Amino acid sequence: MDFKALATDRYTTKKYDPTKKLPEALVKELKEILHLSPSSINSHPWRFTFVRDQTLKEELAGVSFHNVEKVKDASHIVVFSVIDSIELFEEQMAEYLPEGAIGYYNKNIKPGTEQQIKAWMAHQIYLALGFFLSACASKEVDSTPMEGIDTAEYDRILAVKDYKTLFAVALGYRDADDANRPSVKVKSRLEIGKVVFSL
Repeated sequence: MDFKALATDRYTTKKYDPTKKLPEALVKELKEILHLSPSSINSHPWRFTFVRDQTLKEELAGVSFHNVEKVKDASHIVVFSVIDSIELFEEQMAEYLPEGAIGYYNKNIKPGTEQQIKAWMAHQIYLALGFFLSACASKEVDSTPMEGIDTAEYDRILAVKDYKTLFAVALGYRDADDANRPSVKVKSRLEIGKVVFSL
């Protein structure tokens, strides 16, 4: 299937089949793909936590607002977190980034406020999200990006240190009765002429 066909067929799954789980070999491959996500200056200020334990998913579901059933029924939940310490981030970069990338950061990013630097880091996590959703579609894995979660509670439950949860992605296989399937609910987008321009 070509990429346009993938983009046409992919949709945000609203209902998962709890009896269908992702094979471990596929999960391993998705982890490896996520590890290859692009980021500005190869900074990757992120952490990705794959949760398959049902007890832990039940606890996360309790702080997932309108996403409760998705979190419970999906095969896996992937939690996307951003590094929370600028100092730790800079130490990490110094270990592996070339001088040119660090120079770019020092000149263009570091002079900003703490809020601006952390916003730039968070943007990198969203790059990884888009990359990952496409990868899942290419592997015929259904997915649901979820910002509708209590991120502070996710951090507490997962006992993550030095990182902060931004959002999570449910992974699995759609329920046959999922009303959001493109064959049932037509995919809606703004007209292409309103969002794509040629100069």
